Amino acid sequence: MESQVRGGTRWKRFAVVMVPSVAATAAIGVALAQGALAASFSVSGQSFKVTADRLDGTGFVQYGAIDSGYTLDGRQTAHPVAVSAFKTASIQGMCQSVVTPDIPVLGSVSLILKAGGGGTPVRAENLYIDVEQLEADATFRGIDIGVAAKDAAKGPGIHKGDTANPYGFAQQADSATLLNVKQTAWATTAGTFKLSGLKMSLSKGVKECY
Repeated sequence: MESQVRGGTRWKRFAVVMVPSVAATAAIGVALAQGALAASFSVSGQSFKVTADRLDGTGFVQYGAIDSGYTLDGRQTAHPVAVSAFKTASIQGMCQSVVTPDIPVLGSVSLILKAGGGGTPVRAENLYIDVEQLEADATFRGIDIGVAAKDAAKGPGIHKGDTANPYGFAQQADSATLLNVKQTAWATTAGTFKLSGLKMSLSKGVKECY
């Protein structure tokens, strides 16, 4: 079975944290788990933007949760997210943009990270991404929509340290391919994350991947 999805959600003007990430998958009616904590750490006050030409993943699962963390002025806050996980992922043409606003004298400073070009993709294992917004052309193979999170056995399972509702809504698939990906996320974790051909640049002003 194949399912093709294209979609996106507008949330806010996005600033970005300096953590490499990759695109995840389109959310299909994800129900947020009440009182859940998606990341096993407090997220920063900045989300991050990422694009990818192509992502091929195996062992996919997605469930709803809440990331707790801080605003840039130190107040506690929370963000609803769709946690998307892959047992393995291969990403071609990855770009991540990081904008740090309101630096004294300098103003905004942008960091751009690029990897996975030149025919050598980024590779990750046990990859979890806490997604806030995503646009992509997606194909899922062997997809199950509406399973309980604890029974989504095709993927790596609920991340250790998460308190997502094990009886809440989830979806899973044997594999997924995403093209022309644009995403915003709050956190990412992985067992391994190999960034082939990594290039980094800093510049004044706001310069983002999209």
